[in-house]
Amino acid sequence: MTVKAITGKTRLCALLGDPVEHTMSPAMHNAAFRKLGLDYVYLPFRVSAADLPNAVNGMRALNAAGFNVTIPHKVAVIPRLDGLDPLAERIGAVNTVVNCDGELRGYNTDASGFIQALRQQGVEPDDKNIVVVGAGGAARAIGYILAEHDAHLTILNRREEIEWAEDLAEMLTDDFGRRVSVMELCFDNLATALDTADILVNATSLGMSPAADNSPVPAELLRPGLVVFDVVYNPVKTRLLLEASEAGARTISGIDMLAWQGALAFEKWTGKTAPLDLMRKEAVKALEKHED
Repeated sequence: MTVKAITGKTRLCALLGDPVEHTMSPAMHNAAFRKLGLDYVYLPFRVSAADLPNAVNGMRALNAAGFNVTIPHKVAVIPRLDGLDPLAERIGAVNTVVNCDGELRGYNTDASGFIQALRQQGVEPDDKNIVVVGAGGAARAIGYILAEHDAHLTILNRREEIEWAEDLAEMLTDDFGRRVSVMELCFDNLATALDTADILVNATSLGMSPAADNSPVPAELLRPGLVVFDVVYNPVKTRLLLEASEAGARTISGIDMLAWQGALAFEKWTGKTAPLDLMRKEAVKALEKHED
């Protein structure tokens, strides 16, 4: 496919994060721009926490169409923006920013991307017992969208950061009036929570390359009838997903969430329907190349 020449009319989209060397987003978005014949380009920029204010102002000054925000800037970027989508405001984290005539508005497509990836596999979260491992930025977005869909949530997190889980549970209880259970992440508590669980979500980085031999859940606790969603997408088939599949559980890869959140951001920047299948394919191709 011919690469469209960059000119003075080309619109810029970007990723701000630290690090960004691992990102699959440029491959996804630039392939989608080419497919639809759009005069856009997507570039990743490594931005330190100290430089984030200047980077956001730079995106505004350069009249970028929009940008993504990743670790560690999803919360810190909020005071630098002119407005927030209601969902992003409630979650307290932003991963997508749209430039509307010089005004920067923040969105959270992680939450919507997660629920779309779940539904694409024919899984509805409503009234299900769902165990979420982790309480960081990804868990906040996932927990919020699941609570919004009336799921019964149990959050497990490491003892050293159990207050993160308690804060998340309190926020969800206040917003939705539903009790959210919190447990320390250990074998016995996992066994108890998973005994009645319909869905397990790993919202931590455990199992991410280069530490792909790790898993947040012992294999003996996985079983048929359980849906296992791992937000880690590098590798595409994590140890957790491989062991879940061997145990007879249904599995959903983090690459699906990555593609969906990217497609939703793409549509906000361009106003066009994103070629989701192409974006997923290109992300997997870039990931395989990265692994090589």
